[in-house]
Amino acid sequence: MRPPFEKQHVRVVGVDDGAFRRTDRWAPVAAVAVAAPDRVESVATGRVRVDGRDATEVIIQLVRRTGGLDGLHAILLDGAVVGGFNVVDLDRIQRAFRVPVVAVTYAPPDFTKIRAALRTWFGRDARRRWELLRRHRLYAVPPPAPPVLLTAVGCRRADAVRLLRRTVVRGHRPEVLRLAHLIASAGDGRRNRRVMGRGAGRPSGL
Repeated sequence: MRPPFEKQHVRVVGVDDGAFRRTDRWAPVAAVAVAAPDRVESVATGRVRVDGRDATEVIIQLVRRTGGLDGLHAILLDGAVVGGFNVVDLDRIQRAFRVPVVAVTYAPPDFTKIRAALRTWFGRDARRRWELLRRHRLYAVPPPAPPVLLTAVGCRRADAVRLLRRTVVRGHRPEVLRLAHLIASAGDGRRNRRVMGRGAGRPSGL
């Protein structure tokens, strides 16, 4: 059964982290529920440990806290990691809510450098993080859609592209992800100068 991404009202939860520094112990995270493309319905905020292993559980909790799960159609993530190398298990999130989970990224990852960094910093845990990152194929969205790359779990590639089109207001970033990043970054006045940017410690392309 195809996801109803062409319906007039599509409820989507977007999740992103906020700006943080590599020396921070915690990174802020926000989940924003919208009626696509941009009517905000609820917001939940939390934090993950920088380079930790709690991203998946925190995201599940945040999505639940946004409420309205009976009407939820999809979950959008800004990349497959939050808080540096805190890697997200997309399959586990999809099983928790039984809706499509789509991770969006804006530049091709340099997987050679990423794997080397994992081996350098995470020892025996590097393999688990690497396998999560490479479990699903990352593919480019064809024109005339926005120039981004997607990983989709629980739906077809074409349906993920439809979801992307429904959630973009300007440019190529889904509005719900832009809002999630702004809200996650807003809690620390020292970082408000960079709320339009990406998390300072995020691996490139993830």
